[in-house]
Amino acid sequence: MTPFEIFFDLVFVFALTRIMALIGREPTPTTMGQGLILLVLLWFAWSSYTWLGNHTRAEVGVVRGGFLVAMAALFVAALAMPEAWTPGPGLDGPLLVALAYVLLRVVHLALYHWAAAGVPGLRARIRFFAAVSAAGWVPLLLGALLAGAAHAVLWVVAFVVEIGGQRLSYARRGSWPLRSASHFTERHGLVLIIALGESVVAAGVGAASAVTAPPVLGVALVGFAVTVCLWWLYFDRVAPAAAGVLAAATGDRRDRIAADAYSQTHLLLITAVIYLALGIEQVLAHVAGAHGGGATLSWSASVALYGGAALYLGGRLLFLRLTGQPVPPAQPAVAVLTLLLLPLGVLLPPAAALGVLGLLLLTAVVVERRSGRRPADID
Repeated sequence: MTPFEIFFDLVFVFALTRIMALIGREPTPTTMGQGLILLVLLWFAWSSYTWLGNHTRAEVGVVRGGFLVAMAALFVAALAMPEAWTPGPGLDGPLLVALAYVLLRVVHLALYHWAAAGVPGLRARIRFFAAVSAAGWVPLLLGALLAGAAHAVLWVVAFVVEIGGQRLSYARRGSWPLRSASHFTERHGLVLIIALGESVVAAGVGAASAVTAPPVLGVALVGFAVTVCLWWLYFDRVAPAAAGVLAAATGDRRDRIAADAYSQTHLLLITAVIYLALGIEQVLAHVAGAHGGGATLSWSASVALYGGAALYLGGRLLFLRLTGQPVPPAQPAVAVLTLLLLPLGVLLPPAAALGVLGLLLLTAVVVERRSGRRPADID
């Protein structure tokens, strides 16, 4: 992994912060759904360039120039994301996001096709996938020209076509060839840990100038402990073991693990982290406003907090399965319990709701530790 690729990842993370700005200080089901659609858009753009960087060096020659164009398009899309659903002054926000995304994908496919010279069958595979992807750009652009439900439905259709096209391409032509397992796992691990940093940033945003008040400082530390638990559940044992599995795999199995466990399942993890960060921000905002007392969280904030944690735990279990790792029997129970306790977010004071979630995640960490599994134990 090169500094140039890390720079690309930082532009991606800037786009994540703009999605949180779109959802706003008071999230609603509508803004949370809109943010999710844009997050899927971002992830497919980032993931496609990760595969490209795994196939050829990103920081040299023609590929470097293409990456710079892609970064500029991603930056423009990120800037416009808070206006991606409601056109404002200046250029049309939805159309700007859609056009930037199409440019991202066109540049990627052109570079991948150029870099695939000499690899038997790969260019034909890229052309097939490009044709299916282009079909998905039609509803994306049409949706940008409409408003309301039609806008959202067409954008969802666009991403379903992209996902379905990817699966169809795998079924008809085979998955993308993976050249470097270490590069691939490092890129995904880095982008996840940067996303976890959003939880830390969110605590500061929620606490604002009231952070020195003891109740606010205490709750902020609980939020930090939640983020530490998320880090521990992935990076302590699971990530090293999965990296070993991917490195040892060969042929189609290696390519499919990369596509399913990393390119697709990590979308669940990133989504979970972003929404959990939003939930922590909401808790800190409530506590900072009332210094430890007052109103409870909204249902949307509770879904972000508990639902985000449950999605992370569930995505982690799927990642374990797809990489052939054993799943401690108690881990699925903790994930289900986290989801079932979602109503606590609107029943308990915000600080207490966050505290309960912290205990649940700490329980998941203890269960993982007691399993006695180390990376070297995975075949």
